Amino acid sequence: MNVIFMGPPGAGKGTQAERIVNTFHIPHISTGDAFRLAMSQGTSLGIEAKGYVDKGLLVPDEITNGIVRERLQQPDCEKGFLLDGFPRTIAQADALDGILEQLGKKLDHVINLNVDRDRLLARLTGRRICKSCGATYHVMFNPPKQEGVCDKCDGELYQRSDDTEEKVGTRLDEYVSKTKPLLVYYQDKGLLREVNGEQDIDVVTSEICSLLERG
Repeated sequence: MNVIFMGPPGAGKGTQAERIVNTFHIPHISTGDAFRLAMSQGTSLGIEAKGYVDKGLLVPDEITNGIVRERLQQPDCEKGFLLDGFPRTIAQADALDGILEQLGKKLDHVINLNVDRDRLLARLTGRRICKSCGATYHVMFNPPKQEGVCDKCDGELYQRSDDTEEKVGTRLDEYVSKTKPLLVYYQDKGLLREVNGEQDIDVVTSEICSLLERG
């Protein structure tokens, strides 16, 4: 079973991906993980990627695609994989098609978690972190017993600068503009599966599992 997971920041993609890989016993592959593996193994592509990462530069598609190809050739991918964060562009999607064809594999599903923008804003801007111990809270879903005070150490809670409504909104808008063409790309191929990510976590997991089990 070869799957791509898509969804905006705050949609619960990480939580659902963890549940799916544990249920179907396939590896969860993000580009970051693939980069770190290639770098730790000292592959030629890993060394090239490290040169860009160390300079704070974007890794070119040619190298990224090559590292993804290497990762998909690992033994743990024989029964399938869950790709998260790749592809991000149509060019990368085309490259992935070529990689899978070379490896004798094919994509089975592209799961897209849909969540309303206002709900995403509420999820992402509600995070609060303790200045002293780093404990994480959420004003709606996991509030502290006393507003602004950490339950564990009585430290002061604060909101990260990138969790403000303006910055979160910019991130969401950027995600939508970049991924919309990809959603159309996979819809045209008959691979896109839309899932309502606003439902209870267990319901979302159940719907995804049903989609995957139907093949």
